[in-house]
Amino acid sequence: MPITVLGLDADDTLWHNETFYQLTRRRFNELLADFVDAGTLEKEIEATEKRNLGLYGYGAKGFTLSMLETALEVSKGQVPTQVLQEILAAGREMMNHPVEPLPGVHEALEVLSAEYKLVMITKGDLFHQESKLAASGLGHFFSGVEIVSEKKAEIYARIFTRHGAGPEHAAMAGNSVRSDVLPALEAGSYAALIPFHLVWAHEDAPLPTDHPRFAELSSLAELPRWLSQVT
Repeated sequence: MPITVLGLDADDTLWHNETFYQLTRRRFNELLADFVDAGTLEKEIEATEKRNLGLYGYGAKGFTLSMLETALEVSKGQVPTQVLQEILAAGREMMNHPVEPLPGVHEALEVLSAEYKLVMITKGDLFHQESKLAASGLGHFFSGVEIVSEKKAEIYARIFTRHGAGPEHAAMAGNSVRSDVLPALEAGSYAALIPFHLVWAHEDAPLPTDHPRFAELSSLAELPRWLSQVT
């Protein structure tokens, strides 16, 4: 079946993102060091994030609220106002960090956009993700932008039907097995994993190594060749 539409994840597929989360987590650990050790704090913030996903969704704003909640919990309400202010400042820095496309992304998108209709499919805060796309200088490569609350099979099927001939004629590429690969395959699409060296634990899942519509690639530059082989 010819592939006409290619979905692309944004964070850590097109540009750096998890790097800034990791730096903020380290700063968070430093700020709360008087109340809890780093290992325990990591478990607490992970639990709080997952608990709040259904309420705040994905993105830096929800992460900042989860940091504040965790700080109050682990300190039993004794965290100084100055520390809370610094946590808020760290959250603002995450929102304002420079958008740096990953190496080779611009060149790969030039090749891919000449052959396929590109649709950016990402989770997160609407305003923040739109701002990052605008700042990246990559927006002109995309025919559509879909910012969703969760990546599920039915979401992919709906998007690929809206932008093309359905999921059977589409492929999805990204750095998350849980969000970019498994639900796209379930929808009937092709899926390519393009790993990033940092992965949020929530996005981890077993690789579908034996799936005929799946491939693990080393970079976005390998996508054109793989897509030409499966169509």
